[in-house]
Amino acid sequence: MTADTLVARRVRWEDPATAPLKEELTHEYVSRYGEHARKEMTRYDPGVFAPPHGTLVLLFENGEAVAGGAFMRHDEHTAELKRIWTHSRHRRRGFARRVIAELERDAVGFGYRRLYLTTGPLQPEAKGLYLATGYTPLFDVTAAPLTTGPLPFEKDLR
Repeated sequence: MTADTLVARRVRWEDPATAPLKEELTHEYVSRYGEHARKEMTRYDPGVFAPPHGTLVLLFENGEAVAGGAFMRHDEHTAELKRIWTHSRHRRRGFARRVIAELERDAVGFGYRRLYLTTGPLQPEAKGLYLATGYTPLFDVTAAPLTTGPLPFEKDLR
């Protein structure tokens, strides 16, 4: 099955279908950054990932949530990508690129002109994904990962 045969659904953060996203992201954050990173998953009110300023997209393959991500309002013209995830059994199949494309399309539809995001310095896969999908790094890409802190990116949607 290819990324083109996936079904994209917009859901709320509280939807039971988000459970794999929440569980795996929590595991990723804690395994890479330590137990204190667990609080990242409850950092935002769930409403920030809902219209009119945000959204959460899940990709389903054969009824199973296999990838997802969200955005929330960063400022009047900018949405901030959050919680980009691909199920551990389904990585390297192009699903994260599809999630990003869905979120970019939705952000334009919401009237945003720019996307912003940060990823952690211990997530080289994410850094590579954002560079490969046209995001501009707002940090020195040649610096040692642990010397830069969070890695911010942006993309103009116009």
